[in-house]
Amino acid sequence: MNYLFPLTAMLIWAGNTVVTKMSAGAIHPAEIGFYRWLLAALLFTPFLLPAVWRNRTAIRPHLAKVAVLGVLGMALYQSLAYFAAGITSATNMGIILSLMPLMALALSIAWLGQRLSYGALLGAVVSFFGVVEVVSAGDPASLLRQGLNGGDLLMLVATLAYALYSFLLKKWQLRLPPMQLLYLQVLVAIVVLLPLFLLSEKTGLDSHNIGLVLYACVLASMIAPLLWMQAVHRLGPSRTTLFFNLLPLATAVIAAVALDEQLARYHLLGGLLTLAGVLLAERWTTPIRR
Repeated sequence: MNYLFPLTAMLIWAGNTVVTKMSAGAIHPAEIGFYRWLLAALLFTPFLLPAVWRNRTAIRPHLAKVAVLGVLGMALYQSLAYFAAGITSATNMGIILSLMPLMALALSIAWLGQRLSYGALLGAVVSFFGVVEVVSAGDPASLLRQGLNGGDLLMLVATLAYALYSFLLKKWQLRLPPMQLLYLQVLVAIVVLLPLFLLSEKTGLDSHNIGLVLYACVLASMIAPLLWMQAVHRLGPSRTTLFFNLLPLATAVIAAVALDEQLARYHLLGGLLTLAGVLLAERWTTPIRR
């Protein structure tokens, strides 16, 4: 039963990648990014604002760090993903996003002094070739001729932003209740995204896109984090993180059903290589230097 918590959260996030792709053309990227967090804040506020106010003395010293986390994990990551969705496929997005744990591990090795392991080194190489296979559509030489697809590049930057977010969460270890920390980051995202929302074109909410906004807000921004927190509490962070590795496969399957995206051989090969690299990094932890 405990495994249902991380599995359900992962499936919701995989579905959100497909929803992000579906939003392309249905609503402007700046709009869905802003509406998503605004609605989440409105739903969270009656339950969390009183607790945040009572805890303000403990929160105040961490406000700068909370702001950085909100910019990276809420505003920058998801906004870039919405813009990327108009240029690349949901399947590509899911495979690129699966690099996040490996990127976060690399940051920990570089900045926290975590020892470089054989698995991390070999996994980085294997995952690199996997992503190259996907973003080049099975023709790596085309990257030299044509360069990287704009959508894939945006998704790589978005994934790096989320990896930095995950790394900083680990590094700072903020002693704040998880739901209060999430709520504060949502407020930061609203403030940061407001100028882009005001300056962007407006599609407006209608029957074609309101469901996408609700999915992104209620399921992906509220329910999935709660399930993931429960999973970490019940299973521990290491075992919970393993479920994130199912994201590219789940995204590809949902995209094939919902968007009729065709799975090519390079998706399969690249996805397997990327997943193998991440698993190597997570499971083969023998340090290169003792």
